[in-house]
Amino acid sequence: MSISNEGKLKWGIIGTGMISNKFVADLGHTSNGIAYAVGSRNQESADEFAGKYNIPKAYDSYDKLLQDPDVDVIYVGTPHPLHKINVIDALNAGKHVLCEKPFTMNAAELEAMIAVAREKKLFLMEAMWTRFLPPIRRVREWIRDGKIGEVRLVKAEFGFRMGWDPEHRLLNPELGGGALLDAGIYPVSFASMIFGAKPEKVYSTASIGETGVDEQFSILLAYEGGRSATLNGAIRVDLPNEAYIHGTEGYIHIPQFLFSREASLHVSDQEVEKFEDDRPSEGYAFEAEEVGRLIQAGELESEVISLEESLDIMRLLDQVRGQWGLKYSFED
Repeated sequence: MSISNEGKLKWGIIGTGMISNKFVADLGHTSNGIAYAVGSRNQESADEFAGKYNIPKAYDSYDKLLQDPDVDVIYVGTPHPLHKINVIDALNAGKHVLCEKPFTMNAAELEAMIAVAREKKLFLMEAMWTRFLPPIRRVREWIRDGKIGEVRLVKAEFGFRMGWDPEHRLLNPELGGGALLDAGIYPVSFASMIFGAKPEKVYSTASIGETGVDEQFSILLAYEGGRSATLNGAIRVDLPNEAYIHGTEGYIHIPQFLFSREASLHVSDQEVEKFEDDRPSEGYAFEAEEVGRLIQAGELESEVISLEESLDIMRLLDQVRGQWGLKYSFED
């Protein structure tokens, strides 16, 4: 892999939607990466995106982007039904990959992607950007240091009320719509960060809307030793979007945990300890910085969100959808 003279990785961007805009805007806050090329399905879209962010190269196809020898790492920001083919194409072109969440539609797709990444000896990671935010890092430190004692209970939710548009990707089953894969991946991944992604028992319920996708859901995960996680997600209901971690000696509160600009530690008979993050970016820069650091160090995956954990999470999501009888038409 070639690295630019400035020592910065050259990122190639697949997709020009909202999430790609946020990611590229935040790349400017990193020390080890630059947006170098973008690929879209048409030249006009690629040119507009490139002009907005001063990206040197714009291609009218993903394949042309992948054939650029100067691109070091690919960011995949397309809708999730396209992730498998986009990622495997990038890996086969010899590129490292950061792929938006949810990693894939199901565990079988992710298994195929991981196999290619390991065969090619290339870096691959799910863009679970919240894991890298400073408040979440501090929360993990508090837990590791035993600040709240033994962790017993996790509560997390993420939901919003979108307008009614059955053709929108969130409501369209042909585009992998539904609350679980889009919104629900965040609380599920949060619980996995605390307890792991292999609960002993899984209980869930969902409201399936008229387009055939889950519009809201609730999940209860039971772990060894009586520990549990209660998780909610929605795309047609506004939720507070908070997370709590309760232990035997206190609890941690994370308001707007998805975006995580603050967290507070509450321990009996002690003053509340607060952590506040005054970052200038939305927060995608932290995952991009970490990806760059790992690639330059020759690492093939991240300890913060490993490929095996991402696979376990996808298996859990498959199990939950199985309880609802929700399967997409394009799944095997």
